[in-house]
Amino acid sequence: MSDKKHRHRHKSSDGKSFIILPIIFFVGTYLVLYLALAPAFGSYVSAAGLFFSDNDKDFSTEYKNIYVPVSDDSTIPTIVIDEQDSNSGNKGGSSDSDNADGSDKSKKAYLDNDAIEYPVYSNMFGELIIEDCGIDANLFFGDGDVSLRNGVGVYGGSFIPGYGKTILVAGHNNTYFNGLKYAEKGQKVVIRTSYGNYEYEITDTAVKEKSDGSAYDLNADYENLIMYTCYPFDELGLTRQRYFVYAKYISGPRIDTRVEED
Repeated sequence: MSDKKHRHRHKSSDGKSFIILPIIFFVGTYLVLYLALAPAFGSYVSAAGLFFSDNDKDFSTEYKNIYVPVSDDSTIPTIVIDEQDSNSGNKGGSSDSDNADGSDKSKKAYLDNDAIEYPVYSNMFGELIIEDCGIDANLFFGDGDVSLRNGVGVYGGSFIPGYGKTILVAGHNNTYFNGLKYAEKGQKVVIRTSYGNYEYEITDTAVKEKSDGSAYDLNADYENLIMYTCYPFDELGLTRQRYFVYAKYISGPRIDTRVEED
């Protein structure tokens, strides 16, 4: 009798192992694959949610919007700076830049810093429009997940429009920057902010490796706009190449970037 009970317990134990072990293996495999592939497919999942959902997505609670549109003829507080005095130390007297009517070409108006609300990371502070490419996207400061899920973002190591430096803007190839594939020389790019509206002209496009440091110059001493996205455009997830669109400054108010000295 005892031998029969022993054999019965042994068979029961084998049956439980036959069920539990495959479950453990399946769950473990799923977790490993998820941790390995989630970063690569994150952008694809977000895009799929936008494309195939029947409901309108509202992510506005994820970020702060400081963008208040202004018209082109709006009066924004400015400071008049004599660039000749700033560069040469000349404090008076006539100069070759004086016009016959008494005006001075060296004197230019710049936006007063105190009149600008500077964005912080993940703030929406404007919009970027390229009509020829079908692009009309919210513009964020920072290129993190929140920014790129809701629009396009200025890389934190670059500058905002009007600062006279490089503006480096990123966006996903399968959502807001998909239209960059239609970019051509001569097309106009418009950036609207709360402190002024800016226009740039596309000068070039290029495909470069994502690690190519020559694709942009963050130390440039002139205003220029660089937009980029993953390449090829029809590829999902992270890729090893980037598509760059370069544009030159055409118009828009300059920001007073002088460092005040005591």
